[in-house]
Amino acid sequence: MDMQTSFLDRLFEKGLLIDTGVDGLYGRSGQFEDVITAFERLIDRTGGIDGAEAIRFPPGINRAHFEKSGYMKSFPQLAGTVHSFCGCELDHINLLKCMDEGDDWTKEQKATDIVLTPAACYPLYPTIAKRGNLPKDGGLYDIQSYCFRHEPSKDPARQQLFRMREYVRMGTEKDVTDFRQAWMDRGVKMMEAVGLDVEIDVANDPFFGRAGKMLANNQRDQNLKFELLIPVTSAANKTACMSFNYHQDAFGTKWGLNLDNGQVAHTACVGFGLERIALALFAKHGLDVQEWPATVRETLWG
Repeated sequence: MDMQTSFLDRLFEKGLLIDTGVDGLYGRSGQFEDVITAFERLIDRTGGIDGAEAIRFPPGINRAHFEKSGYMKSFPQLAGTVHSFCGCELDHINLLKCMDEGDDWTKEQKATDIVLTPAACYPLYPTIAKRGNLPKDGGLYDIQSYCFRHEPSKDPARQQLFRMREYVRMGTEKDVTDFRQAWMDRGVKMMEAVGLDVEIDVANDPFFGRAGKMLANNQRDQNLKFELLIPVTSAANKTACMSFNYHQDAFGTKWGLNLDNGQVAHTACVGFGLERIALALFAKHGLDVQEWPATVRETLWG
């Protein structure tokens, strides 16, 4: 049994995660949720001094916005769409017959105007663009959402439905790169305060196909993405629990995000993988929260 499956089985046995029969789709116990809630309060205490505007989006995004985002060009293997029955009574009878006979009853489903949110920040850009020009000092936003990525796995840290908490900065190149560096420093201190061993390394997104390899290489060469890595299921192959991304003016150009002086806004974001951070804490300190080190409990719960 590999380490990923072993850890997942222990989480099931303890009741921290609940098996649904689908890899990467899990229920969570009250104790698991309490750890996430406590860590989000730590995020609030760390980032609250910056005065970000809090916005909470649902786990679905407008399909037209999703299409404009270009996500399907880069990550078609991860996307999830929402389909629904749109037929007549006869179609319904045929659907039920297919189900009874074990045939594919989904073939008559049609795409709705909703796509599952791939990253918490994606609904933010068209939302802010609708408001008009940003002030000269840009904007700062605190967002959180369930996200979907189609990558079923026995690794409990690679879930298909998971929560991302993000801070997104819009402004000049200096504004957003200073923001990213500040959060890289903060992120290390936050994780060390809860007793986790971390390192930061340059990274790339999982771009699709042959052309995607060039995009990934460019992303790494330009240091556009860094990840904070923590041992979860393996000390050798650590898990990315935070990411620090500089988008240059890509989203600003795509969505028409401009500063008051007419300059196209640059953007950057810091993302927290909330389930992954909770799993890292359980992996390091044990599955019984009451036995965690007093300093960790004090940091999280006061």
